[in-house]
Amino acid sequence: MIFRQLFDSVSGTYSYLLASRLGGEALILDPVLEKADRYCQLLRELDLKLVKAVDTHLHADHVTGLGELRDRTHCITIMGEQSKADVVSMRVADGDKVTIEGITLDVMYTPGHTDDSYSFLMGDRVFTGDTLLIRGTGRTDFQNGSSRAQYDSIFNRLLKLPEETLVFPAHDYKGDTVSTIGEEKRYNPRLQVKSVDEYIQLMANLKLPNPKMMDVAVPANMHVGLHQDELVKAGLSLTARDAIASLGRPEILLVDLRESSERAKHGMLAGALHAPYGGIEESLKPGGMLREVAAASGRRIVFFCAFGERSAMAVKAAKEAGLANTAHIEGGMDAWKKAGGPVLHA
Repeated sequence: MIFRQLFDSVSGTYSYLLASRLGGEALILDPVLEKADRYCQLLRELDLKLVKAVDTHLHADHVTGLGELRDRTHCITIMGEQSKADVVSMRVADGDKVTIEGITLDVMYTPGHTDDSYSFLMGDRVFTGDTLLIRGTGRTDFQNGSSRAQYDSIFNRLLKLPEETLVFPAHDYKGDTVSTIGEEKRYNPRLQVKSVDEYIQLMANLKLPNPKMMDVAVPANMHVGLHQDELVKAGLSLTARDAIASLGRPEILLVDLRESSERAKHGMLAGALHAPYGGIEESLKPGGMLREVAAASGRRIVFFCAFGERSAMAVKAAKEAGLANTAHIEGGMDAWKKAGGPVLHA
């Protein structure tokens, strides 16, 4: 397995690059905007294809690299379903799994630092975001933070993991790089409390100044979505209502870019062809499935996904591949459901 812990000294942020093999698919956790060049250089050096970029929560101390990496690599952006970010490609919830070639992350909802804080468990290690730090815990005094919720996330979720589980946080300011669940149980001063009320009192008395970047980072991180209005102006976008009205029309082929887990959880559209976004480049090449279907049928391909990000990128990819007769459903399945569109469940 390829595992790289990358550090941004300005914000004290750790980002993590994961892949199962050289030349394979890669995932990055908590990327920092200013380090995008470094990430892309490392991806080239290791011959990796970045397919997913994940933020553990809406950060207040740095601007996320999600949008920049999406624009450079066409990767899927991922955050928790509670996130206030305008658009990400995929939203996850407790119990979901984030997968790439050879790697699976188990999704754990661990609120407290913020109300959209998640941890990600991968075998012998857990990426705790700002929920559990090395010899500390994330502050709980802004972004709908809750010391009570954080106590529950730490004591009733994270500390129930095996003691040898490696702890990789999203931040450290002292130079520590990794810990274990067992170490934190024994030596983390904030975890030596006897009750939730004692923990709440401890956190209430920290009196920390706001992060220096907070007024810049939070608004920026809430607006990372791909601008889909460009496709609207170019006539390459259907509103959810227009898409619903076109359901069943023989000249249109709906193509679902979501992963199988998303379809099982959130439902499907009748008659839609399933072609996951991860394989879009191969599918659009000469001899590829979508290219062949488009050529044989003459139908207009209308892509859709969860929120419109992947489908917007698919339209651009199709255009670059020489397929002009495509469009996407603006806002994806989320907009479709809000407009009252019919959904099938297996």
